[in-house]
Amino acid sequence: MIRDTSAQDRVIATPPGRQRKLLLAGGAAGLALLLVFGWPSLQRLFSATASVSEARLSIAAVERGPFVRDIAGEGKVVAANAPTLYAANAGAVTMRVHAGDKVTRGQVLAEIDSPELGAKLAQERSNADAMRAEVMRAQVEARQQSAALQREWENATIDLKTAQNDLDRQTQAFTAGASARMQVDHARDTLEKARVTLAHAAAGRGLKEDSLKFDVQAKKAALDRQLSLVKDLQRQVAELQLRSPVDGQVGQLLVAERATVAKDAQLLTVIDLSALEVQMQVAESFARDLAIGMPGDITGNGRSWRGLISTVSPEVVNGEVAARLRFEGATPDQLRQNQRLSVRVLLDKRDNVLLVRRGSFADQGGGTFAYVVRDGMAEKVPVRLGARSLDKVEVLDGLKPGDQVVVSGADAFNDAPRAAISR
Repeated sequence: MIRDTSAQDRVIATPPGRQRKLLLAGGAAGLALLLVFGWPSLQRLFSATASVSEARLSIAAVERGPFVRDIAGEGKVVAANAPTLYAANAGAVTMRVHAGDKVTRGQVLAEIDSPELGAKLAQERSNADAMRAEVMRAQVEARQQSAALQREWENATIDLKTAQNDLDRQTQAFTAGASARMQVDHARDTLEKARVTLAHAAAGRGLKEDSLKFDVQAKKAALDRQLSLVKDLQRQVAELQLRSPVDGQVGQLLVAERATVAKDAQLLTVIDLSALEVQMQVAESFARDLAIGMPGDITGNGRSWRGLISTVSPEVVNGEVAARLRFEGATPDQLRQNQRLSVRVLLDKRDNVLLVRRGSFADQGGGTFAYVVRDGMAEKVPVRLGARSLDKVEVLDGLKPGDQVVVSGADAFNDAPRAAISR
């Protein structure tokens, strides 16, 4: 058995007072170093009113870069022109097409059988024919009476001339002593009577002709009114054949075959496939930034098209506003009504903008403050934010490039001015 060296070991005794002094000196030196190098951190730690784990926070850096504001969403294809055809009169409907059929402008799509309207048209046509005969009869009577008046005037003219000749002969005979004075006076009276008769004939002829003219005009006016009524009824009868107002496709049949409908009832819709638009729903907060003519991108079927906003609804429904985009240029082929497409509308684009990632801090307190992280502490600072995009927020004041900002989870600080972040 090999012996160890334990027999040669000797315990050296240390004075108790020296060991205690060394321990106290080492502890004091360590405490001094801790106070010198850790005092700022300890001071910040003691000044914090809250402590939150870093895992609960989302932190982003403030930076400069391009700022793009856009709206992205899903849209559906709708027809810019999709007229609905209505019943022009009550009656039984006969459909000439089916839903989905392609139609051309002016093609008959449906017919309405209205016996009452047809009978009324026949009756008014008969009345118009009778009134036309009345006008022709009045014209004949006017010509007859005008001829009689002309004859009376001409006879009065001849009588006046005869009376004038007789007065001349009696005057010559009286001058020669072959006639009595009484015969000359009688011839003069006859001439005056003939002159009065001619004047009355001329005046009567003018008045009677005016009266006859007014009678004929009144009958013509009545005939014109009747013809206007017949023309309107003819238009109503023609409208019983519903014709397509556009080239397109039958959308939906709103009544059954041979159904009896009332006037102004909806019958069917026609979709103009040559004028398609894309409708998207936009959040109310973005709707105020939309304007007609703004550019947009439309994507679907593995293709992309340029578009322009054509209309923005003035009405808010369920917190959303409907906006429509029309295709820039020709309408693409192979698109269908209600087909889903992706839409992106560009609102604003700028370069060299101070920005930070968007988060809940932009909405808390109206976006008037943010928590900036420095040396493990989150400090509440006032900020002024500008425009907002889907993922970025413009910083106008209060932050500088490189600042680390708590973009989400800051509600755990309970609005404290300073908070410690633990790892």
